[in-house]
Amino acid sequence: MRYFDFTISPEDGAIHPADKLIADQPDVTRDALMHVNSLGDGTGVLLYRIYGDPESLTDVIDESNAVLAWDVLDVQDDVFHLYLHVPPGQPAGGLMALAQKYALIIDTPLKYTDQGGLRTTIVGTHEMLRKALEETPDGVRFAVEQAGQYSPDREDILSILTERQHEVFETAISEGYYEIPREATHEDIANALGCAPSTVDEHLRKAESRVLSALMR
Repeated sequence: MRYFDFTISPEDGAIHPADKLIADQPDVTRDALMHVNSLGDGTGVLLYRIYGDPESLTDVIDESNAVLAWDVLDVQDDVFHLYLHVPPGQPAGGLMALAQKYALIIDTPLKYTDQGGLRTTIVGTHEMLRKALEETPDGVRFAVEQAGQYSPDREDILSILTERQHEVFETAISEGYYEIPREATHEDIANALGCAPSTVDEHLRKAESRVLSALMR
């Protein structure tokens, strides 16, 4: 079995009408889809990790016909998880149907990019994946970023970082911030990214905390 790391880019930056509903809210940011499942009746289950204010979603979800049931859980500071039971919707329905048709495994979590795409890992044979790609629904672009032999123990520890934390952390490494002796300061990293040193400090501290906590589990 092989793994294929993809970025999936729907035309409108959302994989389902309910996903679009969340994407359009200014007080929240989608970080990852922790779980996704297609049920026998055609409906689906989505579990999000989201940054922002969960209360800002209450009215828009309650008034939407794109959500059958929902719940907020595990609220911690500015991050929370959102459970959604959703009716059939595209392109999510078409993508899940392809995964089932060609016996492909969707390795969660699926990480959101700043442009609304989803970085995900698909596991299966090369032939099955090729056939699935030939039937990709209209309005969805795929970009293969990496492929290799799959191991169930394979884990990208950086997947726990947000898109911005990953960018700052990666830039810090490339600039030599973690070299001994240190070759870059927060100001150097900020100049490379075009942001304030205080922003670099904040994102680096959060990234370091998450990575170290994951390593110690």
